[in-house]
Order: sequence, then C-alpha cells, then structure tokens
Amino acid sequence: MIRGPVFAANWKMNHTSRDAKTFMRTFLVQYARRPDRTVIFFPPALTLASVADALKGRQDILLGVQNIHWEAKGAFTGEQSAEMAKEAGATFVLIGHSERRHVFGERDEETQKKCAAALRAGITPLLCVGEKLEERERGETDAVVLRQLRAGTAALDPAAIGSMIIAYEPVWAIGTGKTAQPEDASAVHSVIRRELAVLAGDRTKETPILYGGSANAGNAAALISAENVDGLLVGGASLEPEVWASIART
Repeated sequence: MIRGPVFAANWKMNHTSRDAKTFMRTFLVQYARRPDRTVIFFPPALTLASVADALKGRQDILLGVQNIHWEAKGAFTGEQSAEMAKEAGATFVLIGHSERRHVFGERDEETQKKCAAALRAGITPLLCVGEKLEERERGETDAVVLRQLRAGTAALDPAAIGSMIIAYEPVWAIGTGKTAQPEDASAVHSVIRRELAVLAGDRTKETPILYGGSANAGNAAALISAENVDGLLVGGASLEPEVWASIART
C-alpha cells in the first residue's frame, strides 16, 4: 500500500552498479524504517539489480524503472517491457517524464499505451505531467497538464486510474535550480485533483500527486506542506545518499 508522503528518487542516467552499492550502504544506515511514508528508487535499468540486492530485507523501500515499452516483447532494440521490469523487481515505472517527452520525442499517445501496459503487468505507473516555460508564460499551464493527464489515462478504467501516482513537474523547473513556489504547485495539483475526480470519482481521493522540479533538502518541507502536494519526485538532489536520506525523512 502506498502511504503518503511519497518520496521518489529519479537517478536518471547516473550511478553505475558499483556507485549504487556504495550509495545504498550509506543511505540505509541513515534512513531508518518509517511506516508513515513511501520511498521509491528509480535507478538506471542496468543498475536496478544492484539496488534491488541492497534492498533485501528492507520491504519499506520500493523500486521502479524509468521507462518501459508498451509491447510485451518483440523487435524493439534497446527497450524493456513491463513484464521484464516486474521480474527484475520493479513495482513502479516513470511514464511521460519531461525528458522522455522533450528529449526523446515521446508523444501523449505513447504515454497512454505505456500506462496501460504497466497496469497489465501489475506495475504502478507514475505519470508525469507539466508545462514548458513558454507554455507557462502564455497561461497554458492548466491546459497542458490536463491534456497530458487525460491522454495518459484514456485507455484505463476508473479503478486503474485510482491506483496510479501522478507527478507535476514543470519543465522550466527541472534541473534549472528554479522551483515552483509551494502555492504555485498547490494550485496546479488542485487542478489535477479535480480532474482525477472527474475521470475516476472517489477512487482518486487517495491518489498521490507529487511535485518534481528542483526539489531539494532546503525546500522539501515547504513543498510537501502545501495543500494537495503528497510528496516529491526528486532528480539531482537524490544522487547523494546523505542529502536523499534527509529529504526522505522530511
């Protein structure tokens, strides 16, 4: 069961297997079991096994992959299926991360197929939505976020939508050092919360909505204290074990 707040570490393309082992040794000493929250690691695919091995005996910490293909198998060189991810120990998958959308050209219809594939395999999708700077400046934040949310959930029934996690990650704040103010994050999260209720009703009352975008140890407490912010999706600040342990204890 997902207990809030949720703290998700996206390592992106950082940490080899050797690095991960060193990281986890330090982190696990500094982060004691906490029944009141959920901590998830999203390491690179080739590092997943090392993190999974380090987490044996720590069922309080969960594991995810950063991407999947929507097909179960086939001629898709360089890809991995949801079934492969689950067998490797993942229970979550990032879908629609801004870098997948804007660096690799992932389209809304692809996030839709990936969410459906994850749920078929028994993996929880963490669907990322968020606007670029120029969209924000044009006042299009809500429209962009709602479009991406509706697309990602379009092939799902209400029960499946209720089992997901959503992350709002304004593209202009990712890796830039710029962070949405807590009240700004809260406003967009409220829009997402209302739309989830339209899509799936009461099933989404407990759906975690995370904030991602230059979250760090200095602003974590203020962000998760904001209304409708149920946790954090953290990139760069999750790469140092002491810093990540501090954030996860917030």
